[in-house]
Amino acid sequence: MEITPRQLEIIEATGKILTKSGTSGLTIKNLAKEMNFSESAIYRHFASKEDIILAMMDYLAENIDERLTNLPQTTNPEEKFRAMFEEQFNFFSKNGHYVVAVFSDGLMDESLRINEAIMKLLAIKMKHLFPLISDGQEKNIFTKSISTEELVYIIMGTFKLQMFKWRLFSFEFDLKESGNKMIDSLLTLIKTKL
Repeated sequence: MEITPRQLEIIEATGKILTKSGTSGLTIKNLAKEMNFSESAIYRHFASKEDIILAMMDYLAENIDERLTNLPQTTNPEEKFRAMFEEQFNFFSKNGHYVVAVFSDGLMDESLRINEAIMKLLAIKMKHLFPLISDGQEKNIFTKSISTEELVYIIMGTFKLQMFKWRLFSFEFDLKESGNKMIDSLLTLIKTKL
């Protein structure tokens, strides 16, 4: 999906409103006010609030896929695991408004199309994490006592909880520092005990 610079501005302003006011505060009127635009100017770029949210999710999905695809190449699953999550924490620490969009339960109630966009986002994360965990199990670095699928769900759930906690604390703590502790803890849990 090709996003114009103006559409990206609208997406980022949408994220700021979601951060400040939640889904109930996200209206075209509030968005126009946030950007010092007229409402009709917003409608020139997006047909509806739903289309803005969908564009936000698509942009984030493509961004995550690109960033995780372009991580430094390594054959060591533990190093790759660490790099994957450090990359995510670095990105979200600079772009907290995406956390609100992805982890806002209210958005999931908005529409089937938004639910599908969130599912696409999860699928992209799994696309990168599943083969990594499987490779680590094959190399006897990660435990085989839990299936690859279950390990992926445990890891993704831990990541989601970390991001949700950061949001609940109004982004006040250092996400990268806290995230690195989470990475260390997860690796302690999933690594094969020698």
